[in-house]
Amino acid sequence: MNYNEELMRSIQTIIDKRLVSYRADRTYKSVVKKILPKGYVVLDDTGSERTVPCRIPALPLREGQLVWLTEPLGNLRELHISGIAGT
Repeated sequence: MNYNEELMRSIQTIIDKRLVSYRADRTYKSVVKKILPKGYVVLDDTGSERTVPCRIPALPLREGQLVWLTEPLGNLRELHISGIAGT
């Protein structure tokens, strides 16, 4: 019996079990496609269009502008614009 392999397999099993329930915020770049009364139409990380709010008060946004989107704990229903990504 190879104890090193068995130890590594056990450690990998523990890590895999932890990763299944792991949830974290994700932030990524996107672009404002349209501006609607309900919010801003942006592309999520899969390329789907979503209407989201901007969490920064009085931040003027325009169509075609790069923005940062934040997805709290992997929850797409809470997706929002969290900042301007620059030029």
